[in-house]
Amino acid sequence: MKCPKIAVSVLSADFSKLGEEIEALNKKGADMLHLDIMDGHYVPNLSFGMPIVQAVSKLSSLPLDAHLMVTNPEDYVDSFAKLGVQYFSFHQETVFHSHRLVQRIKQLGMKAGIALNPATPLCSMDEILSELDFVLIMSVNPGYSGQSFISSSLDKVRRLKEMISFRNLDTLIEVDGGVTASNAGDLVGAGADILVSASYVFSHVDYEDAIKQLKSQ
Repeated sequence: MKCPKIAVSVLSADFSKLGEEIEALNKKGADMLHLDIMDGHYVPNLSFGMPIVQAVSKLSSLPLDAHLMVTNPEDYVDSFAKLGVQYFSFHQETVFHSHRLVQRIKQLGMKAGIALNPATPLCSMDEILSELDFVLIMSVNPGYSGQSFISSSLDKVRRLKEMISFRNLDTLIEVDGGVTASNAGDLVGAGADILVSASYVFSHVDYEDAIKQLKSQ
């Protein structure tokens, strides 16, 4: 079985010692840092904005993966590109012209992705799938860290992988929400390439061991 990339979400980090947390992740086997940007409108939570992203970009030696859970993702594209963000995903429900936004993201050198909520069907991005570098499958309802994995997400990943393979695309599948060592293997087997982990990694004393568990299932 292939080894997935692990994108650790800083949302569950101890922000009182953010520099130490990121330095630990730089050295403990994480492949990416996941940035959950929430505005309190599209999702019922407010996380962090540009000052934190700027600070993280200076501290991290890992690729930055920004997940925009906001009503205006287009307003973040240029500034995030300047900060060195490499992966940029948004929810298609939040924009009128997703194709235009995808093209803008790619023009600025970032990888473009669309995030799908648990109740958002795969067919909603049928016409744009070939333009995407990755699809982010939400396996919890977005807004809070530490939620339980929605089991139907596994079949959704499997069906998405079939769509990608049928069209002979290179689109990656990322999964975010309730990912643990107990379901990581099933997700990778279904076709996931990138696993996002927040509370699972930060709840362990040894981050390296937690990341290894996610990769070795």
